[in-house]
Amino acid sequence: MRIVELTTETKNNILEDLLKRSPNQYTQYEAVVSEIVNAVKEQGDSAVFSYTKKFDGWDINSENIRVTDEEIKAAYKEVDEQFIQTLKDAAENIFAFHQKQLRESWIITKEDGSILGQKITPIESVGAYAPGGKAFYPSSVLMNIIPAKVAGVNKIVLATPAGKDGKVHPVTLVAADIAGADEIYKIGGAQAIAAMAFGTKSVSKVDKITGPGNIFVALAKKACFGYVGIDSIAGPSEILVIADETANPRYVAADLLSQAEHDELASAILITTSRTLAEEVSKEVDDFCEILSRSEIIRKSLDNYGYILVADTLESAIDAANDIASEHLEIMTKDPYNVMTKIKNAGAIFIGEYSSEPLGDYFAGPNHILPTNGTARFFSPLNVDDFTKKTSIISYSKEALDKVHDEIAYFAEQEKLTAHANSIQVRFEK
Repeated sequence: MRIVELTTETKNNILEDLLKRSPNQYTQYEAVVSEIVNAVKEQGDSAVFSYTKKFDGWDINSENIRVTDEEIKAAYKEVDEQFIQTLKDAAENIFAFHQKQLRESWIITKEDGSILGQKITPIESVGAYAPGGKAFYPSSVLMNIIPAKVAGVNKIVLATPAGKDGKVHPVTLVAADIAGADEIYKIGGAQAIAAMAFGTKSVSKVDKITGPGNIFVALAKKACFGYVGIDSIAGPSEILVIADETANPRYVAADLLSQAEHDELASAILITTSRTLAEEVSKEVDDFCEILSRSEIIRKSLDNYGYILVADTLESAIDAANDIASEHLEIMTKDPYNVMTKIKNAGAIFIGEYSSEPLGDYFAGPNHILPTNGTARFFSPLNVDDFTKKTSIISYSKEALDKVHDEIAYFAEQEKLTAHANSIQVRFEK
């Protein structure tokens, strides 16, 4: 990996470089995605079937688009019992963590008869997206569906592409069943997002869509936002490690590569106060690349967006980490908890040398669907709040309104909204 000194210039260059990976930069695909979304909106099933045949290579129709109970039962027979138990254990951890996020509605009353409150209601229906086809990501299935289930969503729909044989990977089906999906559709890409956003004869319309996907999925979510809610527009995966001379270089290298293997646009950055550690990590990276199965992707990822930055002080390393606002942030320093208190911007923080990023990906319980491309400055991980709505409650007695009605009317008149003022004053006409 390239080793460079951390300066304001190098940091700004890296930030500019990383932003090139944002889905907002891939405008050349927007016309294609817009065409697909509009076709599904206007033509419904016929467009979904046509695009699925074109992109996924199998004959889909209204009879086979939805996964049946028999297919789910058959999937359990194809998945190793140990993996089924592991999925159940992970699901239990994820469920327990997200239950802690539940909020309650509340009401306050005053002696003058005024009542204020907030009512929290689950979203009625949610569509989760999981990448599929050649790949399968049961972890994403669990992370999407379980928070919605905890929130009390009435209908949870999963869309995931099938292979050319028209079958969804059995592990995906088992994970969806364990998580609690109500309907599973064998569709992917922009056409799947549009189908859930607008509804078709065969696909249920939902109120919100969540989940990661490729650039076409990301741009389709962006195009459908407003017709439905979305969680975020996810970009490529990223990891940033803050380390000092006490860190184990082999652990650091392994963790950097755990994200670099995702794809060629993934970012892996180490910021360290130790030049010796920087050189040792670089060597470990080279050694790992000789034996890891996805080394070709890893090398391209590191060539494009991999950096080892050597900082003069731990404070400057922390400042740079906050500016980059990485999706995953690992802290391997002598006093990691002290460093953690100074981190303002990160999707998820992993503290200590035994808190490797894949722990969060699969098993610990916090959600692994995280803000990317610096959006950790204003976005949060997927959570139970993403699947609920908050409604304000207001009730005033005549006595309570009488005390403030002139002030409210005056406020409205300052905005030249006389009908607003009249709506208040009419209740106190003599």
